[in-house]
Amino acid sequence: MSTPNRRLVLQTIASTLTLPLATSAATGNRRAKRIKVGQIGVGHSHSSKLSVFRESADYEVVGIVEPNATLREEAQKRPTFQDLSWMTAEQLLSVPGLDLVLVETKVGDLLDAAEMCVAAGKHIHLDKPAGVSLPQFRRLLEDAAKQKLLVQMGYMYRYNPGIVLLHEVLRQGWLGDPFEIHTVMSKVVSPAKRQRLAEYAGGTMFELGCHLVDLVVGVLGAPQKVTAYPQQLGSTDSLYDNMLAVFEYPRATATIKSTALEVEGFKRRHFVVCGTKGTFHIQPLDAPAVRVAFSEAHDEYQKGYQEITLPKYTRYVKDAADIAKVLRGEQPPQFNYEHDLAVQTAVLQACAMSLA
Repeated sequence: MSTPNRRLVLQTIASTLTLPLATSAATGNRRAKRIKVGQIGVGHSHSSKLSVFRESADYEVVGIVEPNATLREEAQKRPTFQDLSWMTAEQLLSVPGLDLVLVETKVGDLLDAAEMCVAAGKHIHLDKPAGVSLPQFRRLLEDAAKQKLLVQMGYMYRYNPGIVLLHEVLRQGWLGDPFEIHTVMSKVVSPAKRQRLAEYAGGTMFELGCHLVDLVVGVLGAPQKVTAYPQQLGSTDSLYDNMLAVFEYPRATATIKSTALEVEGFKRRHFVVCGTKGTFHIQPLDAPAVRVAFSEAHDEYQKGYQEITLPKYTRYVKDAADIAKVLRGEQPPQFNYEHDLAVQTAVLQACAMSLA
């Protein structure tokens, strides 16, 4: 984690951040000018989220960058990337009026590409996890803060309706004081993808569990202590494929589990918060359904367990809408630099990776 003084500086900047208008705001019934967005990289597993921006009336996609010829040729065959202007990074960053860049390179290249965009004065959506160098990520956030630039991380459950409802219930105090979180995110990973994940020492916690770290920190804040329990069960590669991390707080604990081995793992992905006045259970995370128990009735909710039906959830639609509101000066960022720094610190700790 950064030094206390540096943390205080980041926290102060983030809490008072008012972004400059990147586009002209809507007046009356007249719609605001579309936000110009480009993308650097197609090597990330979530790079196809560009389709969300292409389909949104808020955005105009002006170009895409991929210097790797093999990756570029493969991407050009996919509907998400067809009929786009392919260009160099220098060309993209020089497009007049460019407001936002999606950074979707391979994980090892994310921070270099992100720093280039911030140096050019662009807001960014940065996919996860935020690289392997905590000092470089800290430097990126500090540079963005100085320029009042948005850095939105690509953690895909932030706007999940189950998570949004959880935070409203917590805000109302209906769960009391949270004392336990238990969460799992696993799947069966193919041999080819295992080889890719094995490039990083954090294994499945680095690739999958990072999403859960973001949620845990969102509920309980930065942990006092993180203990990682990495385990390698596969014998054909070096992937740490059975990962557990324990987060310790003064009055709470959280356990995060992620494996590459669980059959039908998507259906058991869950996030459970236990408080002194209730329990909130989301499962599965990708098509969220909620079971909640309260010690007493609240508004339309009864005492005891009940099922809550939630609307269909499409990843990244709310993320894109949120960026548009921030860039147009309609609201401040919902996740500040301090949160993202705490998340990345905890991700590396949960992976037993270096903070240096």
